Amino acid sequence: MGKGGGCVPSKKRPPAVDSVNAPATISSPTQQSQTYETTPSNVAPTETVTTVTKLKILIIFYSMYGHVETLARRMKKGIESIENVEAVLYRVPETLNEDVLGQMRAPPKDDEIEEIKCVSELEEADGLLFGFPTRYGAMAGQMKAFFDSTGEMWREQKLAGKPAGFFVSTGTQGGGQETTAWTAITQLAHHGMLFVPIGYTFGANMFKMDSIRGGTPYGAGVFAGDGTREPSETELALAEHQGKYMAGVVKKLARV
Repeated sequence: MGKGGGCVPSKKRPPAVDSVNAPATISSPTQQSQTYETTPSNVAPTETVTTVTKLKILIIFYSMYGHVETLARRMKKGIESIENVEAVLYRVPETLNEDVLGQMRAPPKDDEIEEIKCVSELEEADGLLFGFPTRYGAMAGQMKAFFDSTGEMWREQKLAGKPAGFFVSTGTQGGGQETTAWTAITQLAHHGMLFVPIGYTFGANMFKMDSIRGGTPYGAGVFAGDGTREPSETELALAEHQGKYMAGVVKKLARV
């Protein structure tokens, strides 16, 4: 990706519109638009179509053994439970070769989730959620490499003011559920982005001590153990809650 040059257009973007033959569009402050056929000023419009522009949140993640990916999928469900907000899942590029991944017994990645090819996708989003496993209390190198590729966007401050949050995976209870998130805040600070933690908005579930649970006021989380432990329902519910919470914040900022 480098500085974002030579990017392949996303398959999820709407097709371009012919500016010559396209109908005129009048947008309202609530992001609703009325579309009319182009006619002389003395002729009444023949048809009115009301459309709603959905807000878009990108969930960009790295997952080696699938734990972060499971949280990401549940987070998407939470986001899309909020009216007029959609979520798009993206993987960051892998930096390890197949031989190393094989030695680490990493399962193959799901081809249904597209790898992000162009950092300019971030600029077009209304909100961002980044998920990654920990490596010694900080984000995995694959995610750091992705952030390093956004240098041109940083130089022009194209992401300034954009809301963003984190969710993580760690092997043990003392392995970095909090440090992995708060050391990542530096990436947002340099871009001028707005860090959106979940605080204790998950309610009573944030205070329960009857079972092992990942997740902190910084964001959702999962304990992976040796890689075989599956996320608990509480961990998944927290991820879904974070999705809903972020969608609500994005809507407030957009005033939709």
